[in-house]
Amino acid sequence: MDSANHLPDDIHRLAYHIMAPANWINDPNGLVQYKGEYHVFYQHHPDSPKWGPMHWGHVKSKDLVHWERLSIALAPSEAYDRDGCFSGSAVVDDHGVLTLIYTGNIWMKEDQSELKQYQCAATSTDGVTFVKDPANPVIAEPPFDCCGHIRDPKVWKHEDQWYMILGTREGNHGKVVLYRSKDLRSWNYIGIAAESDGTLGYMWECPDLFRLNGKDVLVFSPQGIEPQGDKYNNLHQTGYLVGNLDYQTGKFQHGGFEELDKGFDFYAAQTFHDEQGRRILIAWMDMWESYMPTQTKGWGGALTIPRLLELTPENKLLMKPVPELELLRKEHDHAQSIEVTPLQSDYLSHIKGDCLEIVAEFSLAACDASEFGIKVRCSEDYTEETVIRFDVNDSAVIFDRTRSGIGEEGIRRAFLDVSGKKSIKFHLFVDRSSVELFVNDGELAMTGRIYPNSSSNKVDIFAEGGCVQVLSWNSWKLKDIWIEARK
Repeated sequence: MDSANHLPDDIHRLAYHIMAPANWINDPNGLVQYKGEYHVFYQHHPDSPKWGPMHWGHVKSKDLVHWERLSIALAPSEAYDRDGCFSGSAVVDDHGVLTLIYTGNIWMKEDQSELKQYQCAATSTDGVTFVKDPANPVIAEPPFDCCGHIRDPKVWKHEDQWYMILGTREGNHGKVVLYRSKDLRSWNYIGIAAESDGTLGYMWECPDLFRLNGKDVLVFSPQGIEPQGDKYNNLHQTGYLVGNLDYQTGKFQHGGFEELDKGFDFYAAQTFHDEQGRRILIAWMDMWESYMPTQTKGWGGALTIPRLLELTPENKLLMKPVPELELLRKEHDHAQSIEVTPLQSDYLSHIKGDCLEIVAEFSLAACDASEFGIKVRCSEDYTEETVIRFDVNDSAVIFDRTRSGIGEEGIRRAFLDVSGKKSIKFHLFVDRSSVELFVNDGELAMTGRIYPNSSSNKVDIFAEGGCVQVLSWNSWKLKDIWIEARK
């Protein structure tokens, strides 16, 4: 194993999300299905609950739900990656060999103010043990002066050739550059595929380009976008552009930038194409420079649940929980036609839990409330609560964690177009120190870490300024996959 098998009891340790067994985790890497099993690698510092020299942690699963921890796949060891095996991707090559493409990091100064980054390869025939390629680094020099910042390779095959995009910068403009190869070892630079117009940040990290519903989609994490009202309020963002990549010129013609998740804690998303033909995404479920109370308990960071991607004809990217997550469900509660009035509470007093899935549909037709929604992880007196609400007048979904415990506070708001709709559906996954919300079958997603007291396990529904009807309520207690794995 890559760290201690377990940690002392911690009320915020997650039940069904991917975490390191101990210490630090950030970006998901190398998402791939290999020999029928799903593999997820992740940026990992095995010696501290804080960020440090990056290794590749590793888990695998047969069903995207029950994960098995494996030994560290990559560790700093060579001249080209001595200060970190940074983010990258995984492919199965033309001979059936699992190949990791990653960024080797070298700090040029002790204060980490200057760096040099190389693109490298490692291979495995069993999906567990990896050997770094003797040809490393496979890309040694950047195509232009990027101040050392060129990283996070995402590799895919198109027709009979391999392609790689890398996140980089030139001056204060983020960019994505494109390479081509026949063999995953010798790479030819094609050009700048896409870049900031001056408003999309100084550095583009973790790019991922894929085909969906007849269009090319570029997901990436720009750093340095200024907040604009309810938009771009995290330290760094993750979003997407939809268009078409010209494989000859290397140019990606696209529309406007859209945030992918409108919550607090979502970064460095990566996708993969599985054997069922689905495009699945996993992201880091935290944010740089946010306070992480769990670091005092010996761990920090986690990944989101796997999310199924769909692209609408209007070029909007939808995210939904993968249906396999239904395997987590245990005790079920169902109700319908609940009239919710102001100044009342404890509608669902029989439902308690810190690991829950909730699907609730509220009527918009039978509603004269100004706001309504769901509260989770509530204390008995409601001094501690995490609130998901819909502002009817502004047509905005609000994720409020101002009273969610000892972690970061704050509110995130996101516009939701409900014109012509008779109801709104909230789909929540609650897991001890996280909440993931999906609205109206993936039209909107909001993710956030919370750190409430263990006794704050009440659930409730509410209305303000009038009444609302809950058309249907379904909730399930969810399994702890990590406890099951230790049995």
